Amino acid sequence: MEPGTLIERLREIAGDFAVDRHDRQRRDRLDPTDFARLADAGFLLTGVPASAGGLFHDVPRSVRPIGTMLTILARGDSSVALVASMHPAVLSFWHATPDVPEPHRQAWSEQRQQVFLAARDGWFGTITSEPGSGGDIARTSAVAEPQPDGSWRVSGQKHFGSGSGVTSYMLTSARPAEEEQPDWFFLDVRGVPWDGTGGVQLVAPWDGHGMTATGSHGMAFTRFPATRFGWPGHWRDIAGAAGPFVATMFTAVIVGIVEEAIDQARRQLDGRRGSLRAYEQVEWVNAEQDAWLVRQSYEGILRAIESGSQPLRSALLGKTAAARMAEDCLRRLCRILGGGTFARHSPFGFWFEDVRALGFLRPPWPLAYDALFASGWQDDIPRTDTGQ
Repeated sequence: MEPGTLIERLREIAGDFAVDRHDRQRRDRLDPTDFARLADAGFLLTGVPASAGGLFHDVPRSVRPIGTMLTILARGDSSVALVASMHPAVLSFWHATPDVPEPHRQAWSEQRQQVFLAARDGWFGTITSEPGSGGDIARTSAVAEPQPDGSWRVSGQKHFGSGSGVTSYMLTSARPAEEEQPDWFFLDVRGVPWDGTGGVQLVAPWDGHGMTATGSHGMAFTRFPATRFGWPGHWRDIAGAAGPFVATMFTAVIVGIVEEAIDQARRQLDGRRGSLRAYEQVEWVNAEQDAWLVRQSYEGILRAIESGSQPLRSALLGKTAAARMAEDCLRRLCRILGGGTFARHSPFGFWFEDVRALGFLRPPWPLAYDALFASGWQDDIPRTDTGQ
């Protein structure tokens, strides 16, 4: 399948979702039939290498078409798009590092093949964040215990498990026993009950203000079987390589929401544009600028990844800027459209809360700004001044 074929299929699906937007925005849980439809359309192939019949070539060549798919999907259903974005985002942890040094080269290669095979018919998601960690992987309290057969068992509390209930595999982090640094693991959660009998206990059902139907539950794991990444002890290297792609996937979802909101607001205001007050006119133009800048931030990330020009810093700058401007854009639209946006029959209040999610997604605001401040003072960062 070519990416263009899947893009057209997703355009049709997103259109169907949009027709049902009123009910979809009020859902508090995921509908497995939505993800069955996406799988049937071929979306799972976004995590499968092109060499194996999938759609993923490498990060520079695949980031734009997969991002386009998510932007289109977000215009129909924000929650479905966010959960779907986790699939290629999580799998990029293996895609973005195609080879590793000895003595782990063979184990890494075999694990990549195993994971990519699983991605053909199973959704990947993530349940990495922990209460009190501030989103910082290095501060994980979860513990991974090695077993005699070489496997691992993970124990600890996690939250923001986006896609819970539809995912087959979940990425997580834990600190291996007797080691100082955390590492990456993935969990096979197919058919696992949430009552604690299988090592997973639902402790905090998702009831977020935004992305209301993402199933981002909080779970407690007790000696749950886990597979450690095949390049142990290199969690930062793996995360750093995948980071630009992951940030782009999340940003792509927000771009779709913002652009759908602007289009809907334009249609709603068109009949009375001649009677808009000066303040409303100014706010409308500012909202258009915000939406344009969100798109430009996203395009900047894409170009940096495609060209290999400081992709990690550019992705973080672009994602953070888009998060800030998306909130500003939706806030302005709500002001212009008035108090009706507070009513649950209006989509704009839902969209306003949805776009705020980008600032909380990995890395969340505090970590993002820490990284941006630190990287902005590195000697190899190009300066914009003349140096006079």
